[in-house]
Amino acid sequence: MDKKNLELAIQLRHELHAHPELSYQEVWTKQHLINFIKKHTTNLVIIDKGKYFYAKYMAGGDKPTIAFRADFDALPIPETIYLPWKSTVPGVSHKCGHDGHSATLAGFALEVDQMGADRNIIFLFQHAEETGQGAIECAEVINEEQIDEIYGYHNMSGIEFNAVHVIDGTAHCASKGMSIEMIGSSAHASQPEDGVNPSFAIARIIETLPDLTAQDKYEGLVLCTIVQVDIGSENYGIAAHKGVLRLTIRAEKEAELNTLQQRVENLALKLGSEQGIKEHFCYQDEFPETVNHKDSVDKVRQVAVDKGFPLRELTSPYRASEDYGHYLKHVKGAYFYIGNGEKYPQIHTYEYDFQDEIIETGVEMFKGLAGMEY
Repeated sequence: MDKKNLELAIQLRHELHAHPELSYQEVWTKQHLINFIKKHTTNLVIIDKGKYFYAKYMAGGDKPTIAFRADFDALPIPETIYLPWKSTVPGVSHKCGHDGHSATLAGFALEVDQMGADRNIIFLFQHAEETGQGAIECAEVINEEQIDEIYGYHNMSGIEFNAVHVIDGTAHCASKGMSIEMIGSSAHASQPEDGVNPSFAIARIIETLPDLTAQDKYEGLVLCTIVQVDIGSENYGIAAHKGVLRLTIRAEKEAELNTLQQRVENLALKLGSEQGIKEHFCYQDEFPETVNHKDSVDKVRQVAVDKGFPLRELTSPYRASEDYGHYLKHVKGAYFYIGNGEKYPQIHTYEYDFQDEIIETGVEMFKGLAGMEY
């Protein structure tokens, strides 16, 4: 990678890190990235789509079109470690490394602009990955630009530093947030028998969750995590009559996620019918399974070998979800990983910060996948 371009990409990463924005609030972030590309390139066209944008390089003719995606939203986690580029927004920081992903894609755009390429390239900068919604909205670009293949990467802790890690098939589990609201009827605390308290039904659901997620019922990994139980109020004269159980349900196979969801719903409905409770189900932060296409993963493997980067095979999907899976439902492609180190702080923790050293690795991988000269 050109030394000046690398320096610019690292500086950009630090600027993005200092001004983090949450999903659907990325106004400054998006404009700063647009300004960066406009300032440092001459052959790229910017297409502003409102919440997100993309730049494109046109090789002309009937050349194939390949896309590369980076996300740019931050997390509601305060910055507690000292960094020269520390977050200036209280309670918000780039603790997943999306600042580094965007800086990598921007650095790659500079390289393509200066070196040229023999195919059309889409540089897709995506909003709102953390809520699972951004890719749903950005997927329209696949048809609009007639994209033939798409690639992206994530920095990942717990795996070898600066090595390229790949996996065929499922790379990330599907998941969704599930809320079960149960409404009974109120009663004086001295006469609880006059009302309907949903506490017992919610307790029964919680008690049954291990059986509903028993591994012998499924082919792949299935998990159900309790994230909140909220029943009644701090009023000692009134028996609880309303409650909400919030879960994150997760599965390696999307079909089995749907099966788990149905089983939990059926149990809640059965208990509600038996006890005179009204139920309401609500879902949010819905992520698909991310399923890599083998021929695209094989290209990642070949580029890593040709570039001299260590290549490692993951043995199982990541439990954490990733909305990149929406793209792979429309077009072939792959999602790969660049290691932060086996003992490096995990993403989504206070101690984490994206490692600038892997920006060049990401850029070189993208260049190889785009068919640019090694």
